Amino acid sequence: ELFIAAEYTVSELPSYELKVASNPFVTFQALPTSTRYQFMLDEAQFTIMNFIKGPVCRGQVALNVIEDRFWVFFLADADLQDQAGEFLSRESSLLALPAAQGSDAGIVGPWRKYAKLQSEYLRAKSKFLDRYAAANKGPNPQWIWNGDGNNPNAALTIFRHFDNASVVKGLVGGPPKTAWVIGYGLLERIHYLLVAGYDVYGNVGHQLLSRMYMDFLRMEGEYNFLTFLPRDDRKKVSDYWYRGASQEVKNHVYGDLASFDGRSGIRYRSKDPQRELYTLLQKRVAPILNHEYDLSQVSDTALRKDLATLASPRGAALSWFPEMVSVRLEDPPRAPRYFTLLRNTGHLSVSSLLREGRELAPAENTMTVVPGFIGAYPSAIYRLQRSEIKALAAAIGSLSSEEDYRALADRYVVRRSNPQFWQASDELQEAHL
Repeated sequence: ELFIAAEYTVSELPSYELKVASNPFVTFQALPTSTRYQFMLDEAQFTIMNFIKGPVCRGQVALNVIEDRFWVFFLADADLQDQAGEFLSRESSLLALPAAQGSDAGIVGPWRKYAKLQSEYLRAKSKFLDRYAAANKGPNPQWIWNGDGNNPNAALTIFRHFDNASVVKGLVGGPPKTAWVIGYGLLERIHYLLVAGYDVYGNVGHQLLSRMYMDFLRMEGEYNFLTFLPRDDRKKVSDYWYRGASQEVKNHVYGDLASFDGRSGIRYRSKDPQRELYTLLQKRVAPILNHEYDLSQVSDTALRKDLATLASPRGAALSWFPEMVSVRLEDPPRAPRYFTLLRNTGHLSVSSLLREGRELAPAENTMTVVPGFIGAYPSAIYRLQRSEIKALAAAIGSLSSEEDYRALADRYVVRRSNPQFWQASDELQEAHL
């Protein structure tokens, strides 16, 4: 319907030549930008889930390109998208993607090429944004898509579970360390890099180029978010996100390559502008925000407070806790209820391909507790009585060794050696479905 209602003329069909077919900004140049973007935006969770749940996102090296939990918003200012479409058409040669190298790509030569193209693109984008923002009161919440008042795809949360990931509707958990703001150009490239142009049977060069290029796209989403902050805070926040990273990496987030000298269109009133921005964006998407995974959905006030204690453990103790746990809560005479515990591993930065261990920040580990299920591969199934919630929270917060966790597991985990394991697994599966 979107492509039928729009007015446009296709003078000739696009070529199937690899360099053309792998670049959507050339292939679909005849189609209106707003229509292309809306097509992906209306089902944004599905669009992003195509790679989050696809073969490209399997394994530690594939997933250490993202933080353990972050929020995602989308640009939707109509005039901005129209002008961005013209900009993307002009700069389409800079937006070539690794798929243009085919499934048997080299590594060093192509990587230098794409790194250079991305640098040139960021400089051009920075100039475009400076001009546009100066004429349009600077980045402000009105630039963010509000789901047209009825679409919950406007706000998403992405969780990494070490070697796999999940994307859900809503802004789950407290304010995260980082957030992405995605516009058409970024969303289209993510899709073409990791879905349409990704060959699961490609050689190491193809897969490595795809993984390394995704670093650029993550940083661009973060850069978009930073532009909404006060000018004097952008570099400070960026440097905190990328502690220990090289200046070359930082320049892609906010620096010599990705820059924005304009003022934000927001008048900040607090000493914590990032948190204030999160609050403003939450208000912007509030009418369509999905609350399925909020503890506020638990109607029992006392139980809700108890569950909140499970989210209170912080720091190095959580390093001994699994990435994701499904909890069956027994509370007779009520039917059992299920919750998910998600460990958010702290990182100084996520800029290293093979040395993630050096970037870990155990003191910044946090826990997210949600009603129901998030994730497809729980590390363990816990079974506990309602009266044991606070004891479990205390046990998690005091973990300091493998032996400590083994003792905790002996008390709460339904182990695979337990005769009731398959019954517990079947009950969990039934509840999930």
